[in-house]
Order: sequence, then C-alpha cells, then structure tokens
Amino acid sequence: MATARSSLRQRLVGLASLRAVSTSSLGTFPKRVKIVEVGARDGLQNEKNIVPTAVKIRLIDMLSEAGLPVIEATSFVSPKWVPQMSDHTEVLKGIQKFPGINYPVLTPNLKGFQAAVAAGAKEVAIFVAASELFTKRNVNCSIDESLQRADQILQAARTANVHVRGYISCVLGCPYEGKIPPAKVAEIAKKIYSMGCYEISLGDTIGVGTPGVMKEMLSAVMHEVPVAALAVHCHDTYGQALANILMALQMGVSVVDSSVAGLGGCPYAEGASGNMATEDLVYMLAGLGTDTGVNLQKLLEAGTFICQALNRKTSSKVAQATCKL
Repeated sequence: MATARSSLRQRLVGLASLRAVSTSSLGTFPKRVKIVEVGARDGLQNEKNIVPTAVKIRLIDMLSEAGLPVIEATSFVSPKWVPQMSDHTEVLKGIQKFPGINYPVLTPNLKGFQAAVAAGAKEVAIFVAASELFTKRNVNCSIDESLQRADQILQAARTANVHVRGYISCVLGCPYEGKIPPAKVAEIAKKIYSMGCYEISLGDTIGVGTPGVMKEMLSAVMHEVPVAALAVHCHDTYGQALANILMALQMGVSVVDSSVAGLGGCPYAEGASGNMATEDLVYMLAGLGTDTGVNLQKLLEAGTFICQALNRKTSSKVAQATCKL
C-alpha cells in the first residue's frame, strides 16, 4: 500500500508538470470544479442485498474526510419502492456533519420532503425526466404531472428555507424513446429553474451520449438557464463519461456528479452501468490543473472500504491501476 501511495503521488506530480503543455490547446477549463458525490444514494440504491446502516454512515464519513464538498446522503422514498433506502432517517442523523460540506437528500414527493426536513435535511433534490415514457415507467405519471409534484416540494421548501437541486434524467437518450430533442431538455430545465431549483443536474441516465450530443444539448439548455446553475451527471455505459464531462467543462460547466468506485446505475434504465467513478474524475481534473479540494488517497480508501463491504470490484480505473502498482 505504501508503494502504491508513493507511486500515486509521483504520478500526480507528473500531471502537474504537464499541465501547461497538456491544456494549452484544449481551450479554457474552470479553475475549480464542485464534485457532487452521489455514491451513498445513487450508488447504493440498486444493491440487491441491504447494506447495513453503519456501513452507509461510515462511507459518508470517509467521503467527508476526503474533502468532497457535496455528498448526497440518502433518499426519502417509500421503502416499498426502494427498500435499500428505508433507513434514510437513521443515516442522515447518524453521519458526521463536517463544516462546509452539504448533505442533500432525494425527495420524490411532498411526503418525502416533509420527512427529510423532520430528520434535519437542509437541502433536497427533486427529479424529473425529459422522456414521457421514462417518466411513466419511473414514477407512473406524465412529465407535466411530475413537474406539478416538483412544484409542490419547491413551494414547501421556500417556506422551510431549504435549498432544492433538480435532476433531469435521460437528457442524451432514453431506453424507451431513443434520442431526446435538446429543445425538450431545455424546456424542462427552464421550468424547474424558474420554479426555484438553484442547480440543475443534467443526467445521461443510460450513458449513450457522446461529446457531440452533449455539446448540442448543453448549447440548447444554456440559452434558457445560466451555465453557473448547471451540472452534468454522466453514466459510463459506453465508456463516454469522461469525454462527455470534458466537453461540458469546456463549455463552462463547473459542477459534476460522480460516484465513488463507479457505483450505481438506474433500476428503470435497462443497460445502464455505473456512474462516473469519482476517483477517475478527480485524477483527470488534477491533470488539468483544476482544483476540487478532494484528497485522492482518502477517496481511494473510501472506495476500497465500500467495495469490500459489498464484496465487489471497483469500477474506478484509477483504483484498479493503483492496486497493481
């Protein structure tokens, strides 16, 4: 392990020395990127075996120790639909709240929002989709009906002084409808931004997007929503996540969602593999000279912990590489 740590430090030093050369012809990148860690919620929600509450709490605490600025802690969804998240109150109350770190939770409806606030949530996330069929199969309603549900939460959040982040699924493609028109994504983004979402995460839910499609979609959305209010959430199903994120960074996006060890997928999107591995994202951003405030070594340790707890191999290429050094 000591040899691996030394080699990792040497590689990061090497990355720093190459920054001036490697970024000179790539355009402008943000000087700092905010990483929204979704592993504890999006990464674990589809696990077939129930993950012990203590393991979830320890994972979140380790992610906090690694310096991640935003860690999505859990989901206040009905245990009937997502049994893995039935311990949401215990998790939110059990984690250490580090100064300067936000711990948002997912709230699919007003009942979930009320339970989250009662448990101490200071920030919540709502979700909609750019696909009618995906929305129907995911939450059994139309897009318009899902927007009405979201507006109920946003109105209650204003009263409770709780910040709301919005997710839009299937922005680059849908398992049921195929390609989604960028104008449709832009229309929905404009609506939830006007409702009060301070930040909107644009999700390539099944990972079918390519940089060209990402550019087209973002161009449309940026005509309706300020780029400072946008984030990207890329799945790596076709190995395009880092490339799509790089395109988003070049277009001015400075908030990126990712999941430790590449955990997660989507239970309603057939073929969706893991999220973007946070370790790989941090490694790439270090090479670009972009600050994240994240300690990569501590992040790798968090990834090792949860993979051992789940008895599975990491999906992070950086973690795989450092284990072989």
